[in-house]
Amino acid sequence: MKHPSVKIFMAVSFLSAGMIAIFCVLAASSEKRQQGSSFAAPELRKAIRRIEKLHTKLARPGSGDWLASHPEEGQTFEEYLKFEPVTPGGKRSTIYFLPIGKFTRSQEKILDKTCKFMEVYYRLSVKKLDPVDDDIIPQKAVRCHPSWGMKQYLSTYILDKVLKPRLPEDGLVIFGITATDLWPGEGWNFVYGQASLRNRVSVQSICRNGDLDKGKAERLQYLRRTLKTATHEMGHVLSMLHCIKWECNMCGSNHREESDRHPMWMCPECVAKLCWAVRCDPVDRYLGLYRFCKREGLEKVADFYRKSYLVLGGSEQKLEGEVK
Repeated sequence: MKHPSVKIFMAVSFLSAGMIAIFCVLAASSEKRQQGSSFAAPELRKAIRRIEKLHTKLARPGSGDWLASHPEEGQTFEEYLKFEPVTPGGKRSTIYFLPIGKFTRSQEKILDKTCKFMEVYYRLSVKKLDPVDDDIIPQKAVRCHPSWGMKQYLSTYILDKVLKPRLPEDGLVIFGITATDLWPGEGWNFVYGQASLRNRVSVQSICRNGDLDKGKAERLQYLRRTLKTATHEMGHVLSMLHCIKWECNMCGSNHREESDRHPMWMCPECVAKLCWAVRCDPVDRYLGLYRFCKREGLEKVADFYRKSYLVLGGSEQKLEGEVK
């Protein structure tokens, strides 16, 4: 298990035309973190055992998969409790989103849904800040990709100069989100997202998530990809390491196909970490997630949350209530 003073960095990039690499090193300040409420740990241990039957063990990695080239130790619920994880507490309990640049109306709807899903997923207050124009990014932090010709923003500039100064006092983290492509510096083609836990800032681009004008299936894929990136990043903010045991939203990914096949839900160990960190009841959380996903047409995901809710003793009457 890594000591919490280890630095954290996360990025996703294409190193060549046919390769995606995702690098994730968990980083935390060495300062003492406020602990999540420990009273629920025994109940969460029981919940882990009850919902395991609904989950799939992670298969042996293929030659191009994350764990094939990035061996990791993983992190159990018990190890997480000993890690002194970052948790909401005091003033710092709100997730902020900052839109950067221009979005189409369809993209704005995706952003609004992402904010709502994060609120349901993490049971924390989520607020969207007023957008900032992309002219806040100077030309020294903008480039035209030398081979593809597309406009890109320097992700490290956004983290340090745009997001860090704008983190509100009550902010647990501030997520920058843009429809323009990102790159993290010399030697890289692009990144989907990058985060710094030490500064509690993260930025992601939605420009490579698909085409919202190609019909319902493509819109749902676009939404899934956006939600998965945001919730995965937030897991790292709460000091969760990559999952190596189950098919889980906290698994590392080395390419788009691998990322797409990982689920939106967390495994038993990781959902216990989440519920402990934010002090929430997993039964209520699953009900909220079911309702959101059912409403948005994410049928497979909704069915999984429905089963999880019932396994943990949820009420059929509440489940079958109107999904608004």
